[in-house]
Amino acid sequence: MDGDIAPLREICQLAQKYDALVFIDECHATGFLGPNGRGTDELLGVMDKVTIINSTLGKALGGAAGGYTTGPKPLIDLLRQRSRPYLFSNSLPPAVVGCASKALDLLMESNAIAQSMAAKTQRFRSKMTAAGFTISGKDHPICPVMLGDARLAAVMAEDMLSRGIYVIGFSYPVVPKGKARIRVQISAVHSDEDIDRCVEAFTEVGRKHGALP
Repeated sequence: MDGDIAPLREICQLAQKYDALVFIDECHATGFLGPNGRGTDELLGVMDKVTIINSTLGKALGGAAGGYTTGPKPLIDLLRQRSRPYLFSNSLPPAVVGCASKALDLLMESNAIAQSMAAKTQRFRSKMTAAGFTISGKDHPICPVMLGDARLAAVMAEDMLSRGIYVIGFSYPVVPKGKARIRVQISAVHSDEDIDRCVEAFTEVGRKHGALP
């Protein structure tokens, strides 16, 4: 939600010190963080220190539903027998599995998508910061434009939509009071022109509603 990245190196160091396992939730990392889109552990160089990964097929992988857990075989065997969400849910539709499988194939074949995402994220964040906005987090394609006021976030998001740009205003109780924001999510299919148009629209809307001088 804040576009930040967990201090996974430090977490792995603590786990090693206290003989613990590292279990990470990668729902907002799988498919785009790291040089090849493998996630936070690849980005921070600790792939060999993470034991269990839980993630989703419904975000960057485009499957719209479902998720997965990776880890040691004994753990996976146990989850197949004891995990209630797994036992008492229906199998995923074949189309969803096929879509997610193809997305993984594309990521494995080339790092072009992940590298493109990183460049577009940097372009948006740097241009928005130069325009005078505060963008929470760092280097993450979830880019929260921090506004503070719930009504301001709502009216600016509506104004952006009227200009053909779909962004979402978030306020309490989804985020803490005083931390209202508009969340922008950069996609691999966005062009540089799309990014620039979005920044220009934000600048116009921000000035119109008093978020910028």
